[in-house]
Amino acid sequence: MANQTPDLSAMSGLELLRAMMPMLNDVPNIGRTIGMEVGTLEDGKVEFHLTTKPDHANPLGSVHGGVCATLLDSVMGCAVHTTLDPGVGYSTLELKVNYIRTVPTDGVRLTGTGTVIHRGRSTATAEGTVHDDQGRLVAHATTTCLIHS
Repeated sequence: MANQTPDLSAMSGLELLRAMMPMLNDVPNIGRTIGMEVGTLEDGKVEFHLTTKPDHANPLGSVHGGVCATLLDSVMGCAVHTTLDPGVGYSTLELKVNYIRTVPTDGVRLTGTGTVIHRGRSTATAEGTVHDDQGRLVAHATTTCLIHS
């Protein structure tokens, strides 16, 4: 029997993420661009990692805030996605990030965790944190997502 492509439209959000994540390094995407790696994928909770590098630098030489914002947007949005039914999508409506400390660009392992707070019919909210490899809080955020078919 030939290898058949799974019907992605019939998969729940969690099933879709689990099926797609191993292939993400094969296609251009923001995760590949900044070096995100998949950690946990559970219903309502997602964890991604990245290791800082000189390409992540802002003009002052530390990690640009956009790297943490992108990591947070990704884990919170994907956490919402894990709760969706087949054929349902989402868009980020709002993202609020608080930066706690600067991060050097010399190989610090960052862990972003996103958790769903509320999932309704038309909107969802989630919270996220980024910790460094010493367990220190680097940034935290909240998001509101629009749910659409």
